Amino acid sequence: MEGHLSRLRTSRPPPASGRRTRRLSVLSPRTAAGQVFLLQSVIVVLLVVAAVASIMLQAGRDAVRQGRRESVVAAQSFANSPGVSLALRSPDPTAVLQPRAEEARKRAGVDFIVVMNTDGIRYTYPYPSEIGKKFVGTIEPALEGRTVVEQAGGPPLPTGEGTAIQAVVPVTDARGRIVGLVSAGITVTNVSRLWVPQLPIVLGVGAITLVLAAAGTTAVSRRLLRQTRGLAPTELARLYEHHQAVLHAVREGVLITGEDGRLLLVNEEAKRLLGLPADVQGRHVQELGLPEQMARVLASPEKVTDQVYLTHDRLLAVNKRPTFPEAEHAGSVVTLRDTTELAVVTGRAEGALGQLKLLYEAGMRIGTTLDVERTAQELADVAVPRFADVVAVDLLDSVVRGDEPTTGGWRHLLRSAISGDQRMLPVYRLGEVITFSPETPQMLALEQGRGVLEADLRQAHGWQEQDPERARRALELGVRSLVTMPLRARGVPLGLAHFYRTEGSPAFEPEDVAFAEELGARAALAIDNARRFTREHAMTVTLQRSLLPRGQPEQDALEVAWRYLPSEAGVGGDWFDVIPLPGGRVALVMGDVVGHGLHASATMGRLRIAVHNFATLDLPVDEVLGKLDDLVVRLDEEDDSGAAPGDEKGAGLTGATCLYAIYDPVVGICTVARAGHPGPVVVNPDGTLVCPEVPASPPFGLGGYPFETADVHLAEGSQLILYTDGLVKNAARDIDTGLDGLRRALGGAGAGERTPEETCRAVIGALKPASLSDDIALLAARTRRVPSSSVAEWDVPSDTTVVPSVRAECRTVLSGWGLEETAFTTELILSELVTNAIRYGSPPVKVRLLRGRTLICEVSDGSSTSPRLRRAETTDEGGRGLFLVAQFALRWGTRYTSRGKVIWAEQILHDGPPGPADHTPVDVLLEQFGDPLM
Repeated sequence: MEGHLSRLRTSRPPPASGRRTRRLSVLSPRTAAGQVFLLQSVIVVLLVVAAVASIMLQAGRDAVRQGRRESVVAAQSFANSPGVSLALRSPDPTAVLQPRAEEARKRAGVDFIVVMNTDGIRYTYPYPSEIGKKFVGTIEPALEGRTVVEQAGGPPLPTGEGTAIQAVVPVTDARGRIVGLVSAGITVTNVSRLWVPQLPIVLGVGAITLVLAAAGTTAVSRRLLRQTRGLAPTELARLYEHHQAVLHAVREGVLITGEDGRLLLVNEEAKRLLGLPADVQGRHVQELGLPEQMARVLASPEKVTDQVYLTHDRLLAVNKRPTFPEAEHAGSVVTLRDTTELAVVTGRAEGALGQLKLLYEAGMRIGTTLDVERTAQELADVAVPRFADVVAVDLLDSVVRGDEPTTGGWRHLLRSAISGDQRMLPVYRLGEVITFSPETPQMLALEQGRGVLEADLRQAHGWQEQDPERARRALELGVRSLVTMPLRARGVPLGLAHFYRTEGSPAFEPEDVAFAEELGARAALAIDNARRFTREHAMTVTLQRSLLPRGQPEQDALEVAWRYLPSEAGVGGDWFDVIPLPGGRVALVMGDVVGHGLHASATMGRLRIAVHNFATLDLPVDEVLGKLDDLVVRLDEEDDSGAAPGDEKGAGLTGATCLYAIYDPVVGICTVARAGHPGPVVVNPDGTLVCPEVPASPPFGLGGYPFETADVHLAEGSQLILYTDGLVKNAARDIDTGLDGLRRALGGAGAGERTPEETCRAVIGALKPASLSDDIALLAARTRRVPSSSVAEWDVPSDTTVVPSVRAECRTVLSGWGLEETAFTTELILSELVTNAIRYGSPPVKVRLLRGRTLICEVSDGSSTSPRLRRAETTDEGGRGLFLVAQFALRWGTRYTSRGKVIWAEQILHDGPPGPADHTPVDVLLEQFGDPLM
C-alpha cells in the first residue's frame, strides 16, 4: 500500500491517450451510445413497419372497392351487350361467346368473364378446360334479377390463384326473362400493385432517419469521450469502486491533507487508530485533539519514513509523502500502521503454523486404508490432543455399508470412532445408533452444511435436551466446549465429527470452526473414497457371485463340488460352470479373465453366457473355444474404439484363458481343449494321479490360432480336477512349486475314495495362501457311467416300411425297463424321428435309447441337414411330425457329429408331465396324418 501511494505521489497521472490503448467502437452494443442507437433503430424500424402495414391495409380496402366496381361494370356491360341473349339460346353458346368474353376481359382489365346458364354451368372461361363445370359462387340472387358481389375462390386464372372479387348479373331476353348469367371478377393478389410503388419511399425515409441517428449518436459519444479522457462510463464507475475498495479495505490508516493543513480524505482505519470522529473530513489537523507531536507531523510539509509516535496508547509507524508537486494545490499523504498489534499477529501466526502442521499430518495419517471405520478412527486420533481433548465421529449407516447417503438417514447415525479420554465424556459406545433431535447442534450442522460452535455447553440447551442425564454427567466431568462439524464430500453429507474441549483447555473460538471444517473436509474425502471402494467391492462381489453357479444342475454323469475364493485386492474374472448337454453328457468349464474389478467380472459374465449359448448349440469343444476367442477379440476392439482420445489403447480387456471339456458317461470319454489355461489333473479310483496331455493353445485375444482337443478315457469313479492359476501361483511361490503342492494334496492314502467335497476341502486347506492376491477357483468332478443295461441301440434299414418294427422294438425295450406307461409317447416320438431320418436323411440310420434321470431317444443318420419345426396348414398332408415331438417331449434338438447328425428328444420319467389322456394306438393316430405306409 505504501509503495503504491509513493508512486502516486511522485508521478503525474498518464495522459488520456495512454490510459486506453484499445477502444470499443462508438456504436458497439456494449457502449451507452451504441445502446441508444440500438433503441433509436428499433423505433425507426417499428415506424417503418407501421407505415407499410397502414399502406397495405389502405391499399387493400381501395383494391376491394375498386375490384367490386370494376367487376360489376364489366359483368353488366357484357350481359347487356347485343347478341348475348341470342347466343345463349344458340346450339353452341361456347363457340359464340368464348371469343367475345376473352376479348371483353382483356379490354376491361378484369381477370375473368364467365357466361353461364341458369344452372350455373360455365359457357366461357379463360381456361377452356374449366368450361362445362359448375360455377363457384352465389347465383340465386342473380336468378331473381339482382346483382351479386362477393369474394370467393375458384379455379386457376391467368393471373394466378387467389381470392376473387366477382360480380354476378342476370342476362335477360327481349321479354325480360332471365336466360343466363354473367360473372366478372378480379383477384385480390392482382391489386397489390396499388401499394407496391409507395414502398421504396417509406423505406428510403426510414434509412435516412437511421443514418442521421447514427451520425448524431457518434458525435455526442465522441464529445463525451474527449471530456472523460477516453474512459467509458463503466470504466469510470469501476475506477471509483476500486478506489473506494482499496481505501477502506487496507489495514493501514490513510490521510490526505491539503496545503492549508485540512483533511481532504480519511479512511476508516485512520479514524480507528487516531480516535477521530466520523465528521472529521474538512477540519484542520490542529483541531483534532491529537498529541502535539502527531499534530505537528501531520501539519508539516516534510517527508517522514517509518517513524514511530505514541498516540492514545498505540505505537503508530508513520510514513508521509507529498502529493503531486506540480499540482495547483499540493498536499500530503500520510499512512499509519499499528505496531502494537504485531505481537498479536505473531501469536496468531504461530497458531496458524501449528494448524498447518496438523493439517499436513492429517493428510498423511488419514486415509491410509480403504476401510470406512478405520478412516474415521484416524480422523479422531489426529485431532487429539493437539486440537481437541475428546473426538467422536458418527457416520450414516448407509455410508458404513458403502451405499449412497440420503437425507432420510440424517437422524440415525452410527458411532464409528472415539479418541481421547472417554472418562471425561459419557459418550455413546462404538457401533451404537444415535438418534439426534432437531434442536441439537448436530442436526443444525447437518441441515446448514457447516460447523456449529457451542463455546459454553452449560448454555447449550439443545445439546442438553438430547440426553439430559449424559449431558449432566459430561458437565460434571469438565466438558465445556464443542464444535460439531458435518463431514461432506462432493456435496454429499456422510456424517458428523464432534470436537470437545474440557476445563483445562481454552474454549473453542470462531476461528477454530474454520480449521475444523478444513480438517473435516480432508477426512470426508478419504471417508468417501473408502465408502466408494466398499460399495464397488460389494457390487463386484455381488456381481461375481450372481454370475457364478449357485447350485448343482440336474445331471447323472458327474458328482461335482467347487470352491471360489475372491482376492483381497478386488474380485477378479475367474469362473467355472457345469452345463448338462443332450445325450446325458456334461460340459465342464474353467476360465480366468485377466484383471480385477467390475470390468473383469462383467467380462467374465459375458464369456460365461457365451459358453452357455455355444453349449446350447452343442458345438464341438474346439469350435467353442474358437468362437470364444473371436468374442474376446471383438471385445478388445470395442474397448479400443470406445476409449477417449487420451486413454491408453488396450487398457481394458487384455486376455482370458479357458479350459472346456465334455464328458460322455455312455463311453466314459472326456474331450478336453484349453486356451492358455492350466491342464486338468485326473485322480484314478486307485488313488494314482495322471496329468493328461492336453495340447496347449494360446490364450483368448490373440486370434487366428487353432485349438486342439484330446480324448481322455476316464474310469468310473475317477475325479477330474480343474483349477485357475491363482491356486498354484502367487507372490510367495512359483507355478512349479504350486503344482507340486497340488499333487501332494490330491495324492496320499485314500485319495481315490474321497468325495469331490472332501477333495476341494483338502486342496484349499493345503494351498490357500495367507493373503489372496488373485482369485482361486477349483472344481472337482467324480465320473459316473451309464450302465449297459440302461442303453439300447440298434441299426435301422433305410426303408419306411420298417418303422412299425422300430416301434415294436422300442416297446420291448421299455417293457424290459419297466417303463410301459411311457411307451405310447416314446413310440410316437421315435416314429416321427425315424421317418424323417429315412425320408430326408442318408444312411446309416441308428436308434439309441438312454434311461437315466430322463428317457432320451436319439436317431442318427449320415446327413447334416437339420429339420425345422413349423406349423402345417390344414390342407398339408405332412409337416406335423416335429410338432408332435415338441408337444410330447420335454425338450428336443439336433447335434452334429463327424459322421452326420443326431436328433434327440428327452422325456421326464415318473413325476414328469402326463402323457395324452386317451391311449389311442400309435398306428391309428399316425393314420390320421395320411401316411398309408405307416
